[in-house]
Amino acid sequence: MHKLQAGLGLVLLSMVVIAGCGGPEDEPAREPSTRSEQPIPVEPPAGEQLEPLNVAITTSVSLRSDRRLVVQGQTNLPDSAQVQVTVERELSRVRWQSRTAVNDGQFSAGPFGSGSGLPDGGYIVRVQLSESSVQPDTVRARIGPKGEYLAGELVSQSRHGLGQVATYSRRFLVGDEPRRTRDQVEVN
Repeated sequence: MHKLQAGLGLVLLSMVVIAGCGGPEDEPAREPSTRSEQPIPVEPPAGEQLEPLNVAITTSVSLRSDRRLVVQGQTNLPDSAQVQVTVERELSRVRWQSRTAVNDGQFSAGPFGSGSGLPDGGYIVRVQLSESSVQPDTVRARIGPKGEYLAGELVSQSRHGLGQVATYSRRFLVGDEPRRTRDQVEVN
């Protein structure tokens, strides 16, 4: 029994020695960090209050020769702000989405639609500023960690409770014919 314990002790000692033999050459090379490890502050400096950002968004839509749609917009949101552009067909509720970023107060998304193009009818274009938590640090510093510096009629509480977002929507018509209905309705 004593020989078994001595043998186990020797095996354990060997494992400890072998494990301790690894040196710096066994570790992957790491580049020295050139950026600060401190997070970028997302709140204004003490004593300084940011002015609310009264969000403005406008869009224009254009139908390409292949009947696919391109959405272009202008906004006063900060550069690099992430927005999601959605185009939805009213009749079928089929929708297409694209994420894009604001650059010099402008954004562009598309083309939207199937390969055969968009059929005539009514469509809704919607532009939504994503929640602050997914925005770049510079954008979050301007709009606030929960979007609290956003203001105006386009601003509302996000569906997921992650703060305030801004949403713009506009209806537009593709083609010359108004949407037809089989219901007996009067249009005034």
